[in-house]
Amino acid sequence: MLVQEICNELDIVIVAMECEKDHVHLFLNTLPILSPADTMAKIKGVTSKRLREEFPHLMHLPSLWTRSYFVSTAGNVSSETIKQYVENQKTRG
Repeated sequence: MLVQEICNELDIVIVAMECEKDHVHLFLNTLPILSPADTMAKIKGVTSKRLREEFPHLMHLPSLWTRSYFVSTAGNVSSETIKQYVENQKTRG
């Protein structure tokens, strides 16, 4: 999986991931030297580049990702709670 490959290259652990038709939920364990903004920029940038290389018809789109994203730290919430939240997103309508 492309996101997994990118995260492996960046030493990021994917704790949980759910893909929807128009967004992705990720629960990541990253190195402290990577800011959330840098992490998202890398994931979005590399996925966009590789998908456009593999599927040339995507070059006609202005972008594959929006500029927006939501990031939060897991300070006061257990990892298990976040993992369950992400995994439960696939069951929502």
